[in-house]
Order: sequence, then structure tokens, then C-alpha cells
Amino acid sequence: MSVSDELKASLEEAVAIEQGQKKAARVTSYEVADVKAIRAQLNVSQIEFAAVLGTSVDTIKSWEKRRRNPTGLAAKVLATIKDNPAVYKELARH
Repeated sequence: MSVSDELKASLEEAVAIEQGQKKAARVTSYEVADVKAIRAQLNVSQIEFAAVLGTSVDTIKSWEKRRRNPTGLAAKVLATIKDNPAVYKELARH
């Protein structure tokens, strides 16, 4: 099978999945952190939170307004802080 045939078959499969004619073989989903709730639980300002996470206040604001979503390591750190707020205090020490 040529690359163009593989690409065509892949696109046809994607269309079939989108139209509900076929089930996706694998679905990956992520829970988006509620940054404002996490920050409120810690009782810290956006400025403090941004400093500890090593990001800008504008990024924190964007996450809280859900204009952008934390990804990669930031998403993992936020999930860890949500599950174990002591991690935030440890990060704040450094």
C-alpha cells in the first residue's frame, strides 16, 4: 500500500468516525484542571501562584478563564497539587 493510499484510508476512517459510522480504536481524554479552584483551596493570590509555578500572572488568568488550558508538565503539577496540596508548599520553598 502506498503512502497516498494509507493517507486516503486514514482520512476515510476519520470521516466515518466523525459521522458515527465507526468507533475510534483509541480515545485519549484529559481532565482540565480547575486552576481557580486549586488556587482558592490553597488560599493564594494569582501572583503568588504564578511565582511558585514559574509562570506569568497572565498565564494563570488565561487558565482560570479557560481561554487556555495547562498542558504537559504544568497539567501534571496542577493535578498533583490538587490531590496533595502539600506539594504546593514544597514547591513554594524552592
